[in-house]
Amino acid sequence: MGSGNLKVGQVNQMKKTAWVFPGQGSQSVGMGQDLAEVCAEKLAQAEDILGWSVLAASQDEEKLKDTRYTQPCLYVIECAIADLFTEKGHQPSLVAGHSLGEYSALYAAGVFDFASGLRLVKRRAELMAEASAGAMAAIMGFNREELDAKLAETDGVVLANDNNPMQVVISGTPEAVETVMNGVKAKRTVKLKVGGAFHSPLMADAAQEFESVLAEVVFADAQVPVMSNVDPQPETAAAALKSRLTAQMTGSVRWREISLSLPEHEIDTVVEMGPGKVLTGLIKKTCKGLVLNNVDGLEAIANYQTATKSLP
Repeated sequence: MGSGNLKVGQVNQMKKTAWVFPGQGSQSVGMGQDLAEVCAEKLAQAEDILGWSVLAASQDEEKLKDTRYTQPCLYVIECAIADLFTEKGHQPSLVAGHSLGEYSALYAAGVFDFASGLRLVKRRAELMAEASAGAMAAIMGFNREELDAKLAETDGVVLANDNNPMQVVISGTPEAVETVMNGVKAKRTVKLKVGGAFHSPLMADAAQEFESVLAEVVFADAQVPVMSNVDPQPETAAAALKSRLTAQMTGSVRWREISLSLPEHEIDTVVEMGPGKVLTGLIKKTCKGLVLNNVDGLEAIANYQTATKSLP
């Protein structure tokens, strides 16, 4: 795997560090292959739960396009990286995850064990894959007031992902999504290749079924504060974190607000745990002055170690 964007000297004397975990869309063919030996036990546990190999699925481009495979693969790989990072003596001051990544963040914060989280992710992925009614589209380079007004006057569509000031995702009925796409001036609009209207009221039936699954899982108070998709305010109470997760399937991902609040909580360093650089890219366009790092595997962890040890 790649070494991320780490350079010796980039990692500063940290006051507070946030770990962030990406969601669906960050996956890449071949991700996690370097974890085969060092995380063999966790990967075997995952295979027992899923009935298939994460590392085999992550090498199959077609499977990685399938929500039922993508979400569990991301969760397993992100949790494994977080564990390795913790073993090196690193600890976050805050954690957050984008959509699916919130499950990895909750695991990293000690809210539930690896197996419990994976079972939740497996069922969540199945329910989302079954939700075939609806559409989603990314809108980039727009006037926010114009977009907000168009969304308010158009039934059947909502703001699903508020990623940064100039990038959002809308979700709803195909007709309503088309209406907003055609009714707002933007530098670019892209229809997403998904089967359902994720993070919208159209996921209500799936969310209701998932709620009964979620109710059976015991949550513990978080060991570090968690910034949730539906409520960016840092939280540690188990009941509140479970309630937020219940609302996540139909609620908006408020990533722009999460990014903006990082400096308010004295965060000066952000580490993205998992494949790609989607979240650090979004944060970079929202907040200036933060040290941003990507840890996608063993080489990146080693580089991070080198960078931190080289500091005076």
